Amino acid sequence: MAVYTEVSDEALDAFLDDYDIGELVAFRGIAEGVENSNFSLRTTRGDYILTLYEKRVDPAELPWFLGLMEHLATHGLTCPLPVHGRDGQALRQLCGRHAAITTFLPGVWPRHVRLAHCGPVGEALARLHLAGAGYAPTRRNALGPQGWSPLLERSLPGADEVQPGLGTELRQALDGILAQWPQNLPVGHIHADLFPDNVFFLDQRLSGLIDFYFAATDILAYDLAVCLNAWCFEPDLSFNVTKARAMGHAYAAVRELSAAERAALPVLCQGAAIRFALTRLYDWINTPPGALVTRKDPVEYIRRLRFHLAARDEHAYGL
Repeated sequence: MAVYTEVSDEALDAFLDDYDIGELVAFRGIAEGVENSNFSLRTTRGDYILTLYEKRVDPAELPWFLGLMEHLATHGLTCPLPVHGRDGQALRQLCGRHAAITTFLPGVWPRHVRLAHCGPVGEALARLHLAGAGYAPTRRNALGPQGWSPLLERSLPGADEVQPGLGTELRQALDGILAQWPQNLPVGHIHADLFPDNVFFLDQRLSGLIDFYFAATDILAYDLAVCLNAWCFEPDLSFNVTKARAMGHAYAAVRELSAAERAALPVLCQGAAIRFALTRLYDWINTPPGALVTRKDPVEYIRRLRFHLAARDEHAYGL
């Protein structure tokens, strides 16, 4: 989450006239994240999130995202529910951007990931994959393997300024990953960005999943690889296999992993690591000055990538 587009009081009042959600009480920007402009919205009816869609989000795909969230919410997954206006529409425009309001989920995301968080995340991810099976529309993963080489090419001019030799290291790693990328693994709708700041806990229980704007139709086990990267490395970037085991076993207890999926975990984790290294690198180089946004260090994911490149099989992940 971030704020790229400022919203005036007058524009907000006119926008809210199209909704039946009560009178405005409070409104503030949310600075975390990197993709869209997000605001906390409180009315006399309750709390909501207002999102203005920026940067990589294709407006033509927004109905797919909102439809997926509605589908998941009505199939037992706790996630934000798009709010429809008086005209029945959930998507409209504000300040020259496509915009939507969603329900607010109570809870806080874990600033310090503990072992107790990892099992519930694995279980919730598997439940998301099963619940998504009934949502017929599909969406190509624009940040999947076919998008990594173009992203690297756009980032190469500034890569060595971040770390000497980084461009060459990323090119060699990416060539190896793409050569080994698995085919014919189970495919479905994935979250693709289930980092700790997209998972809420309340009273030590997982209370909801948010931010589905990277969701896509792709390899299901790749989504688990994203989570292993995001949740199972310690602050010193050492890999915690106990956390990985808890996450993987909890996932498999809900949706069983095939032998082929388990065998592919190292390269799937390599792919997840290089995907986030590349998008972070691009944003690090190209974030506009003065934007209210928290930039994320790409080097953290380069170090994760090095771990996965050395992993021999699924046993490196406790499976």
